[in-house]
Amino acid sequence: MNDLLPVLFTGFGVSFLGQLPLGNLNVAATQIGVEENMKNAWLFSIGVAIVEIIYLRFGLNSSAWMMRNQTLFSIMSWITVALFYVLGFFSIRRAIKQKEPQSKGLLIDNKINRFLLGMMLSAINPLQIPFWFFWGTYFIHNGTVKPTFTDFNLFTIGAGLGTLTGQTIYMYGGTWLIKKMKASHRILNIIMGAVFILSATIQVYKIFSGSLLRQ
Repeated sequence: MNDLLPVLFTGFGVSFLGQLPLGNLNVAATQIGVEENMKNAWLFSIGVAIVEIIYLRFGLNSSAWMMRNQTLFSIMSWITVALFYVLGFFSIRRAIKQKEPQSKGLLIDNKINRFLLGMMLSAINPLQIPFWFFWGTYFIHNGTVKPTFTDFNLFTIGAGLGTLTGQTIYMYGGTWLIKKMKASHRILNIIMGAVFILSATIQVYKIFSGSLLRQ
């Protein structure tokens, strides 16, 4: 049992720390918490975590396949970059033009179930696969995670819990901060657009620097 806890906490730590930097998914969770309610924010975050778990297991079990298909990941990366730039541009454009200060942001101004929305937004970012490929390979090589069914499951469970914990900080902490500052929805929508553009720019840098598969 003592040998299994480090595996669980390693997955938790990597995922939790990965959630802390400002990103489109945790900002979206904050936005849903502010503009809708915490139930919907939780549904969104659980959807995000489930897709990340799927990507993680794929990365742990498909390292050889991934190394043979780097061109495919490069194409997927450029598609993601283009999509993020488009979402960022239209989010900011919508925020600037909106007449109602409390209008919802571009991503959540729809009737899509928030659980499904979380899964969809998480799924359009396939760069999670090389992220988990790097960390999974690293911890397998240093012996922290053994290439067994039990260790892979514990590492995956820990990562899912880490994602939810990071999202929770943004859901509650971000909502508290936005309400404390009395920031309008327009400002929050502009922040969301800026985060999309920044995320896309960072991915462009990673593509050209060759760091896509060695985050």
